[in-house]
Amino acid sequence: MTEAKHPSSAGLTLRLAERAARLRWEDLPDDIGLLARQCVLDWAAVTVAGAREPLTRMLVDEVREEASRPQATVVGHGFEASVLQAALVNGAASHALDYDDVNIAFTGHPTVAVVGALLALAQARGASGRQFVAAFVAGCETICRIGLLVAPGHYERGFHSTATIGTFGAATACAHLLGADAATLATALGIAGTQAAGLKSQFGTMCKPLHAGKACANGLLAARLAQRGFTARTDVLECAQGFAATQSDDFHPEAALAEPPGGYHLRGNLFKYHAACYGTHAAIEAARRLRRAHRLDDDAIRGVTVRVDPASDKVCNIGDPRTGLESKFSLRQTVAMALAGVDTAGLESYSDANAVAPRLVALREKIRIDLAGGRGFSITESEVEVEIAGGARHLQRHDAGVPASDLREQGRLLEAKFTSLASPALGAARAREVLERVQRLDGLRDVGEFARLLG
Repeated sequence: MTEAKHPSSAGLTLRLAERAARLRWEDLPDDIGLLARQCVLDWAAVTVAGAREPLTRMLVDEVREEASRPQATVVGHGFEASVLQAALVNGAASHALDYDDVNIAFTGHPTVAVVGALLALAQARGASGRQFVAAFVAGCETICRIGLLVAPGHYERGFHSTATIGTFGAATACAHLLGADAATLATALGIAGTQAAGLKSQFGTMCKPLHAGKACANGLLAARLAQRGFTARTDVLECAQGFAATQSDDFHPEAALAEPPGGYHLRGNLFKYHAACYGTHAAIEAARRLRRAHRLDDDAIRGVTVRVDPASDKVCNIGDPRTGLESKFSLRQTVAMALAGVDTAGLESYSDANAVAPRLVALREKIRIDLAGGRGFSITESEVEVEIAGGARHLQRHDAGVPASDLREQGRLLEAKFTSLASPALGAARAREVLERVQRLDGLRDVGEFARLLG
């Protein structure tokens, strides 16, 4: 069987490829250009910091053993590797801290699935900042459209969308940078589709960041092979036994093709200011507000109920984390940290020692996750109720799924985040140089000057 999964979806892959292929920098609204630069700055921050993580060092060791042709910067390690290997390592490093942006349209992390591949290719080819930005937007928009195509079944079935759908985004961005026409771009999507893989069961392990690295490397490979004339299905999204048919019970071609509010899904990107899974952020914010408003003391807290979307159970509900990495996917641990006044933005807060710290464990034991009570919530919403000695109860609800309306203020927050993460690794002077390059990214004749500063 090779026919389309649904008659209305005929030509869907090609139509998405056509949309991406015709996107031009000159047509981008000013706020989309600004958002793209903010995404790149956030990526640089988390990648430079993530380059120090053990999982990144292991990948670097693998790459050094291969001694490949130096073409693209391996962030934070002072050397260059082949384009594919740089994409793999930098993609994984960017997701190592789980501190990168998200977009609910595909329930995943768009920027880390794209930039690791795109920057490596752009550096090797001497591409301009404008070419880079246009390709980035094309990749992110395609990710979100494919996410809507298979939502919510794809993610609910256990696939990590950053890995699977992210591969299509990297392929789109890289093919766009290579100047692919719609037919070639559709072929790149076909090659990407047969490589798309990644399991949510790996959350809390080094494999989750590896997913982003593989999305980058596999998507980049798909684009380059398509440009060489490699063949693949050009209806991979909609055909029988294709991506949607095998990886989701849901199939919504009309959602994939619909225009989002304002014309761009990038406007829905959400940035992280807590270094944990985004599914914990609403609960963290609610707990922090309760602590400040009522001056909560550990001993006075008798019990805490956290109401969340039942989908959180398979995403960020590790009940008793034993490592810092597991803590990032634990509602109980992150809420305990917030109630205790621990800095949830600080990387050092997610240490193995903190995961088993007596004070945090004692608070954690008072916290109950109520999945039934969160029915009707989205994955970005949470309600935290604290009972204190004497029987008084305090309630706070928060939705972390609302994009910032003030992009200038968001920019200031992201610059502060960048400085705090990048300066210890690069030094203050070079961090300022990186920031300056990102601020004028659209005007760079060669995006490689930005990439090389990250080495």
